[in-house]
Amino acid sequence: MEIWDGYYEDKTLAGVDIVRGGKFPTGLYHAVSEIIVRHADGSFLVTKRDYAKESHAGEWEIGAGGSVLKGEGFYDAAVRELFEETGIRAEKLEKIYEITKVHENGVGVHFIGYLCVTDMDKNNVVLQKGETIDFKWISAEDIVKGDYIPQRKAEYAVKIINDNGGIYEN
Repeated sequence: MEIWDGYYEDKTLAGVDIVRGGKFPTGLYHAVSEIIVRHADGSFLVTKRDYAKESHAGEWEIGAGGSVLKGEGFYDAAVRELFEETGIRAEKLEKIYEITKVHENGVGVHFIGYLCVTDMDKNNVVLQKGETIDFKWISAEDIVKGDYIPQRKAEYAVKIINDNGGIYEN
């Protein structure tokens, strides 16, 4: 059972636990950390979601990400999720976006996105059973042309590419 902290709209803790899959308290939000992974050579990591996932099963996703667990901060969750889903140990993550959204079903989510720049051996990605089933490193051009989820990560990757003339320097 996964337990999350409930947050108010302003990202302060509400002192309420939220159980994943349980009834979601009206007016509260949960937190999600997302990570775009860019290799020092300019390519981006995409992972294929497991076919057993509830949403977007079998689709390609930019980087990694997931829910912030009870008692965990956004940054710590990003470091954990990145390692769990890819085997990448982040030495430094740069916060690149914050989005607050209420989905059609009334569930509120605070998304905070980070950028991880790595020079790791690209063959050393480690997939997480039940989460990811494949990976590949794609060019900035492929990010721009592709259909990757979540779309907001693709949009921010494109922004990184465009703002830096096709190359992101950390």
